[in-house]
Amino acid sequence: MKIRLLTAIAFTAMAIFSCTEDTNNIGGSLTQNTDNLKISTGIYSATTRSILADSVYARNFDCYFGMVKDPETDTYVKNEYMAQFNMLEDLIMPEEIEIESKIGNEIVADSCEIWFYFDKANCYGDTLTPMKMRVMELNRAMDSEATYYSNYDPEKEGYIREGGLQKDLVFTLANLTYSDSARNVKNYVDIGRVTINDPYKDKNGKIYSNYGSYILQNYYTHPEYFKNSYTFVQNLCPGFYFKHTDGLGVMAKMSRIELKTYFRYTRSEKTIYAVLTLASTSEVLQTVKVTNDKEGLERLVSDNSCTYLKAPAGIFTEVTLPVDEIMADNSLDDYLLSVSMSFERLNSLNPNDKYNFAAPSTVLLLPKDSLYTFFEKEKTYDYKRFYVATLSKNNYAFTNLGDLISTMYFDKIMGILDDPDWVNKHPDWNKVVLVPITQPKTITVTTNSGSTTTSTTPISNQIGLSSTQLVGGLNAPIEIKVIFAKFL
Repeated sequence: MKIRLLTAIAFTAMAIFSCTEDTNNIGGSLTQNTDNLKISTGIYSATTRSILADSVYARNFDCYFGMVKDPETDTYVKNEYMAQFNMLEDLIMPEEIEIESKIGNEIVADSCEIWFYFDKANCYGDTLTPMKMRVMELNRAMDSEATYYSNYDPEKEGYIREGGLQKDLVFTLANLTYSDSARNVKNYVDIGRVTINDPYKDKNGKIYSNYGSYILQNYYTHPEYFKNSYTFVQNLCPGFYFKHTDGLGVMAKMSRIELKTYFRYTRSEKTIYAVLTLASTSEVLQTVKVTNDKEGLERLVSDNSCTYLKAPAGIFTEVTLPVDEIMADNSLDDYLLSVSMSFERLNSLNPNDKYNFAAPSTVLLLPKDSLYTFFEKEKTYDYKRFYVATLSKNNYAFTNLGDLISTMYFDKIMGILDDPDWVNKHPDWNKVVLVPITQPKTITVTTNSGSTTTSTTPISNQIGLSSTQLVGGLNAPIEIKVIFAKFL
């Protein structure tokens, strides 16, 4: 279905439309002669359907851990992950002769722990529900050149070191092992802590008093391992797999994970208590493993009364754009001044259920043939082929799709010139997909020398819990509004 109206309009009315984000000066950029400009409008229909995500690119900078029951499907979703620890390039430790933590002449760590900092504002579930995690040492570093997806299983792929370090942790989001007075201190953050102080045997069969002793002794015997993060994970500490073993009802977001080694050294005749802290940061690999009940998701996909967005690794919404219809109404000297569409969110049937997953706050619209390469190649939105929208007034609105429509159309024309069967070979040429995402964020790291470095994470698939229904499906086409500009 399409409706097209032709009308001449005044120059001042044009300033509200644009194919870019900035609409302030669109009129002046087109012409100074308003009498030679004619505007026409059209309304077209796009069709939508839900598609199963199956798996998503798993290199992620958000770590979620836990298992919950999805109230929408009555099925379960579980998040686990692998993580490495970053070695700062300017790491400076005390001189070996200064180390006070020793047994005989052998350097040892007083203690070693892994800390998990909970981002409780983005956690899901009861803060007193216990969860059980198993920390499992990897036998080799993850391949920085490999492409990991969320259905990747480290255990099946042989990543877990046989006879390596394994330690269990039972935790709740509210760490009640601390006193109320400690937990009420400003800037307090709840943490989970797992001690790894049992004797540790490395791959060469050498036994250390604990894992921290293994780290410290190698610092002084193999300083080349500590040159940078790459040499550290390749030679000494390839990382850990954090496996869910028990507990239901919590999805914990870890804002930070740290490997802490405690030791003492003497300087100026004083004993100094120190800690070597290694953090899991954006400079090293983190990969997520998501386990979803596919049958439950497929039941939602088959619902044609609406479409769904569900994370993690759940359901996307596919949109078939009426590219041919729009361009058939667009003569060669026409300009797609504005192409806009909006996806209305349906309210939950049980809006007061505290266990409902939140709706995605941000969604990415991208061509279906870029669904995987966009994340793998760490691309960003450009408002030409890739667009983002945030949830506002119960809608995800896209207002500047003109470049996308034109690009799709001319890709088709050029493809057919090269191969008459191009359309049959590219059935998704006019399709886009809506995907829940996590926006880039800036991470600041302070080095041992006191200097700071900043880095920006790429856009990533949302790994936290989210879900919403959208107006659409087989019987509810989505309206696309188009404004054409023509110079006479």
